[in-house]
This record gives sequence, C-alpha cells and structure tokens, in this order.
Amino acid sequence: MNVVPAQEIKRRGIAAVDDLIAKGDLHVIRNNQPQYVVLSEARYQDLIAAEQESHIARVRASLEEVKAGKVKKFKSAAELLEAMDAGETA
Repeated sequence: MNVVPAQEIKRRGIAAVDDLIAKGDLHVIRNNQPQYVVLSEARYQDLIAAEQESHIARVRASLEEVKAGKVKKFKSAAELLEAMDAGETA
C-alpha cells in the first residue's frame, strides 16, 4: 500500500503527493488510519469507465432475464412483499 501521512502533505504540500502518486494509488493516513485515497486522473477515469461498463452489463443481463421470462411480475408492492415473506421471489 502506497501511503503518506497527512502531516507530510501539510508540511510539504502537493509535492508530497507528486513524489508518490507515480507509484500508484496513494492512501493518506490521518490519526493512524487510512482516511483518503488519491488517484491519478488516468486511474480515476479507468475506474469510472469500469463502473459504467459494469452497470451496462447488469442492465443488459436484467433485460435478457425479462425477455427469457425468468422474472416474476407483481401487480402491487403489497403483492411483492407477500411473495417475499413467503419466499416465493427466488
């Protein structure tokens, strides 16, 4: 884990981050606990893109389940809750 104490950032400013961020994501330690994570812009964009791709994949999988008839439909929230209570939604 790539770490820097918050005090070091306070003392040296952003230069403390610049020196370490090239090695990867940077965990900022405050009160002996990891409190923050500093990412490069490229790493941040990669994480955002991966999250969006994952979301799209989940939506597509759900739509395929609907098309395949694997989804139960309920007329009301009360009906859904009753089915959940009875264990009939799986």
